[in-house]
Amino acid sequence: MSDQLFDLPGAPADPGGGPESAGGGGSLAHSGHASAPLAVRMRPRTLEELAGQSQLRAPGSPLRQVVEGDQSLSVLLWGPPGTGKTTIASILSRQTDRAFVEVSAVSAGVKEVRAAIDSARRRLVAGLGETVLFVDEVHRFSKAQQDALLPGVENRWVTLVAATTENPFFSVISPLLSRSLLLRLESLTDDDVRGVLTSALADERGLGGTYEMEEAALDHLVRLAGGDARRSLTYLEAAAGAAASRGSTTIDLETTETAVDRAAVRYDRQGDQHYDVTSAFIKSVRGSDADAAMHYLARMIEAGEDPRFIARRLVILASEDVGLADPTALTTAVAAAQAVQLIGMPEARLNLAQATIALAVAPKSNAVITAIDAAQADVRAGKVGPVPPHLRDAHYSGAKDLGHGSTYTYSHDEPYGIAEQQYAPDVVADASYYRPTALGAEAAVKDRWERVRRIIRGH
Repeated sequence: MSDQLFDLPGAPADPGGGPESAGGGGSLAHSGHASAPLAVRMRPRTLEELAGQSQLRAPGSPLRQVVEGDQSLSVLLWGPPGTGKTTIASILSRQTDRAFVEVSAVSAGVKEVRAAIDSARRRLVAGLGETVLFVDEVHRFSKAQQDALLPGVENRWVTLVAATTENPFFSVISPLLSRSLLLRLESLTDDDVRGVLTSALADERGLGGTYEMEEAALDHLVRLAGGDARRSLTYLEAAAGAAASRGSTTIDLETTETAVDRAAVRYDRQGDQHYDVTSAFIKSVRGSDADAAMHYLARMIEAGEDPRFIARRLVILASEDVGLADPTALTTAVAAAQAVQLIGMPEARLNLAQATIALAVAPKSNAVITAIDAAQADVRAGKVGPVPPHLRDAHYSGAKDLGHGSTYTYSHDEPYGIAEQQYAPDVVADASYYRPTALGAEAAVKDRWERVRRIIRGH
């Protein structure tokens, strides 16, 4: 590892011989040169310029305390790519009076981490102030490398700011988690991304008003960004380059499609296309056409549909259209929804695809939804008779005097664990809500339920 890993531009050596950045330097603070990528040049310089994350920018928030220097707090920044984790580190490098040191978990080892912490400790002892240690992609650190951070965090020799796209409860050791504040960054909204792009078009650090962008092209980039500000700016830079190569100062939809090699998908998340494609997706899964379901899933993904919305629809479908015909359907759908939260896009498309195919090829039954619909209809119609006395609570004083529970038959004492007795109120005693089909695994359920119901009702 190079000895210059922690050497920052213009930074004098500290009394302990370790590197430092006086007054908040660091490579992040020196990356806005003219040839830097647009996403780097447009990186916000203050928390006020940060897109989205209003919950983190509120007065008195932990992030404010770290940036404004009111308190030394170590924080873990967890969120999808392009939501502002590195930007927050950049803001720290610009606004804090503390020394700023960057470490990438991709290239640094235990030796380098310990060197940075020792340098920070010597600065404190010498009265030269505190050090902010930024660790990017901390989830890539091994347990030993994360252990090396603990002394610095526990003794507050450094203010640790660690960034991760992975769930820290799985990727960060517990002692480090317990000594740091966990701040969750959310994907940017379409309006947030649109604001980032609009600023980049006009700002002198960006395109400086050189180009005009058609609304359709702007909409296309917003959809493709998927809540990732960095990705949106990368696409915008490519589109501007494509327009320049054509000798044009207008970025239109055709130019944008060519530059990012992605056709614009007609899909308005607030309009008819959203509802039409979603409807076709659900009906294709319900109709057991896995190929059609894949087509509509791909359209939603390519258009930047919220993957959590897709996952929620699959969870609902698993009970509404599959039910007990395949008892694993709900488990599969819920697992996919959890995977979307844990992994995020684009990888979570695989989990959504697996769940979609599994539900499409599964045997179908709507017996669950018809059962609950029928039961609710009776309740709304006023069929809510009193609970039979033998089923009422008999644990309080005086219950036996009222006859509560006195004739109750304990099911486990009966043959097959099933007792003949009335459970439903008189008004719906003969109701038949759950009517299982003979499809898939529900065929066995149907056979058992019919036998059980005959025993319970005595006929």
